[in-house]
Amino acid sequence: MKQIRLLLLLLSFLLLASCYSVRLRNINGTPQPDPFSDRDDYYRGMAVIEIDTVINMKLTSKDFTYLIKESDSCESGKLNIVEYRNTLGGILLSAITFGRKRKVKIKYVCEKLQN
Repeated sequence: MKQIRLLLLLLSFLLLASCYSVRLRNINGTPQPDPFSDRDDYYRGMAVIEIDTVINMKLTSKDFTYLIKESDSCESGKLNIVEYRNTLGGILLSAITFGRKRKVKIKYVCEKLQN
């Protein structure tokens, strides 16, 4: 009975430790506002763009670049806040495919246009 409890405790610790997010924020700019946003989290009142996809990489690739361009959703083309989230599912997918497929969850807020 003690072994089962210890195993469950260890498994739950691994599940919690494998899920994390990292947020980077520019202190010199102003986030692009969204007055119609009904979010109740850190991004309240900001125009958030979310990317949830799986990227394919070659085994020899060491990095991947995602380009942010000027568009209707990001008028300035500059980033104010970037959040990267890692989950257990993403780690397992990367391990099973030997790093060729990676699950990416990114939230970012563009910088407000300066007049």
